[in-house]
Amino acid sequence: MASFLHSLRNDARLVIDNIADRATSLTDPAIRLGVTGLSRAGKTVFISSLVHNLLNDGRIPVFEPIRSGRVSKVRLEPQPDDAVPRFQYEDHVKALVRDRIWPDSTRAVSQLRLTFDYQSASGWNRLFSPGRLSVDIVDYPGEWLLDLPLLSQDYSTFSRNTVDLARRGIRADHSGDFLALAESLDATAPAEEENARRLAVAFTDYLARCRADRRTLAVLPPGRFLMPGDLEGSPALTFAPLPNLTDEKPAKGSLHAMMERRYEAYKTHVVEPFFREHFARLDRQIVLVDALQAINGGPESLADLETALGDVLATFRPGQNSFLSSFLTRRIDKVLIAATKADHLHHESHDRLEKITRRIVGRAIDRIGLSGAGIEVMAIASVRATREATVRHDGQALPVIVGNPLAGETINGETFDGDTKTAIFPGDLPENPDSLFERTDSTSEDIARMGLNFVRFRPPHIEETAGGLKLSVPHIRLDRAMQFLMGDRLA
Repeated sequence: MASFLHSLRNDARLVIDNIADRATSLTDPAIRLGVTGLSRAGKTVFISSLVHNLLNDGRIPVFEPIRSGRVSKVRLEPQPDDAVPRFQYEDHVKALVRDRIWPDSTRAVSQLRLTFDYQSASGWNRLFSPGRLSVDIVDYPGEWLLDLPLLSQDYSTFSRNTVDLARRGIRADHSGDFLALAESLDATAPAEEENARRLAVAFTDYLARCRADRRTLAVLPPGRFLMPGDLEGSPALTFAPLPNLTDEKPAKGSLHAMMERRYEAYKTHVVEPFFREHFARLDRQIVLVDALQAINGGPESLADLETALGDVLATFRPGQNSFLSSFLTRRIDKVLIAATKADHLHHESHDRLEKITRRIVGRAIDRIGLSGAGIEVMAIASVRATREATVRHDGQALPVIVGNPLAGETINGETFDGDTKTAIFPGDLPENPDSLFERTDSTSEDIARMGLNFVRFRPPHIEETAGGLKLSVPHIRLDRAMQFLMGDRLA
């Protein structure tokens, strides 16, 4: 009964929030665009480049409202949610353009409001539209999104799934200390705070090692264990899964009971507020995917990314919003899956990168029933850090990319200092995406033997105009992403 009443209260809060948002939108039209992606996918860079190109007359010919001249002004305005941190656009652009370093990654929810003054292409719409649209960009870690499936799992299910995963594949290389400690503790014994703390620390260390592994694992909930923020050290983050649990109700005061209570507290005080206050209020969503990093990690890494994105997409509420239904509930009517860092490949491989990404998310898209105009997959580079060229090698013309590898990157035994420019042949992605998934026993060395060579580059040098103004950030298909995500609302 208590669980039912709790769910009812949450639903009521969602309805109240939606009514307030929709009532405001009648006089001040706005859409909420969620930007997420797993670690190192480029969320901060995407938002910074998108805003920089819109504010600085960037080259975005596919974005029809700008190309046609119907947008008269684009500006930043104060965000509507005063309790949410502002996305620090100015600091991030300074890092990209002046310092040529990649900005800090997303560690918490932040928000930025971008407002367009425009003239509708429809005479009828010009009669009733104020000619203004605000896009509230909500930036949040994809790791937090992976927590949403926990809402439908009890503690025993969470423990069983997590421990089973920790014993397999790449994770087994990192889980030894955690599993040994967990196995040594008696779940039915009286709870001791010191044991709970030791177990939570060992579990967090295991998750951190998995994330740091260059084979790039993606399924690492609970997300706040790696990004605790102001919850660090709280009881809601001082729990861990336990092995060999029975289906019997845990004895009061036992370690099992303590872990179960804190797991439920995590869902109540961490996961549910994120869902209610941020995720459930989104209208559009872009999910950034670093497929190249997963390819570097081999088939197990790709399969893990497929599972993670399947879990992410399963949390979305796809479908069209009618005028009346939008007051009670909100559906995400457009989702863009963007494979980032397309500039690390020659353009001849961009279509193959899109095919691989479609293969990764294909089953998840089918499962949630989002298709047609509501879903798009594309290869992009929010910031183009390389240029293309052709070199002669053994009498053949090879398509290469030219850029500054990050300091510490190694190519053919040469370690780069961050200032030296070089040409790299990145190899060709396979025509058939399934070939990357087939050999579950292969490693990144197998990928290297396929001729694929992916390294990280510094942001490009941005030239200045005669007046000293920095030109807009170069990109690949960022304008196409804009057109899909918001072009129809500016029609």
